[in-house]
Amino acid sequence: MQREASGGVERPVDKSAADEAVAGSAAAGVVHRLAQRHETLATVESLTGGSLAASIVDIAGVSGIYRGGLVVYATELKGTLAGVPTDLLSERGPVDPDVAAALAEGGRQRCGADWGVATTGVAGPEPQDGKPVGLVYVAVAGPNGGEVRQLDLDGGRDHVRAAAVVEALRLLAERIHDADVRDPGLDPDAQPSDPDADHPDAPEVDGPVAPAGTAGGARGRAGTADAARR
Repeated sequence: MQREASGGVERPVDKSAADEAVAGSAAAGVVHRLAQRHETLATVESLTGGSLAASIVDIAGVSGIYRGGLVVYATELKGTLAGVPTDLLSERGPVDPDVAAALAEGGRQRCGADWGVATTGVAGPEPQDGKPVGLVYVAVAGPNGGEVRQLDLDGGRDHVRAAAVVEALRLLAERIHDADVRDPGLDPDAQPSDPDADHPDAPEVDGPVAPAGTAGGARGRAGTADAARR
């Protein structure tokens, strides 16, 4: 727990509560937008252990868009339950961008959802199979393909897991926004197109509270992945 100075007096700052508030705000935006689009969502989680699903089902009205989710903590369950190819798991291990993409697409297909979002990584406290603590991959699979984002997160185990939830929701929000741009007919707030106007910016999602020296708690590297082929 960090401490905050106020009027010369230090008071404890509950970083976990701040992380949960950010996740709740991000989840609310995603749920609202999917409800407007009449589309559904599934989750597949490894290191977050159900926290991503919990942040989503905390939102009122979520039953209209959330199909369900899988928590596949053990490596073999990523194959048997989520459909990740066993040869991929054997060759790369569970913390891998292609595994993340396969988890998102597997959850999407097995839950019968329009969108799938997945997390896998190393929360700590020790490295795993040569992968450093804080290395996380979040992935989204949707009707028009998918994307994987690598995160290099700082902080303790709880913060890494909370930041992974927020970043997964952030990536999902960006992909939904991209879908809105491609098909503005699904956006009830869309205005008549103006050829001279710039595309609207993606919805803003406040980042998780980060340790000093880390912007938003994550330094992500994004890459597209055709999840349907994995």
